[in-house]
Amino acid sequence: MIKGFKDFLLRGNIVDLAVAVVIGTAFTALVASFTQSFIDPLLGLIGGGGPDGMTLVVDSQKFTFGAFITACVTFVITAAVVYFAIVLPMKALNERLARGKEPEPEGVAEDIQLLREIRDSLARQQRPPV
Repeated sequence: MIKGFKDFLLRGNIVDLAVAVVIGTAFTALVASFTQSFIDPLLGLIGGGGPDGMTLVVDSQKFTFGAFITACVTFVITAAVVYFAIVLPMKALNERLARGKEPEPEGVAEDIQLLREIRDSLARQQRPPV
């Protein structure tokens, strides 16, 4: 039981996922710092009122739509970096790997077809009745 748990923890997928979470957290902090340091002051200048810029007060209730705009900018920056730094290169890599594979021949050999039929028949027999 302990060996199985150790194998589960040390599988490549778990380690990759842990690294991705750590890098993602650090990157999110970086983007949040950027938006807080540069975007918030810009919104304050545009909306007037300094640090409280882009804030609307109605019946003593504060509506901080500047904070929402900042969150949207943070999301767009994060999504753009993920897309251009991870998604596009992975897509290009997958396409490059797919080009190297040989396509299956159009006509499947008779012995391969028979083996597939036997496999499918055995699989149907092993399924529990519904």
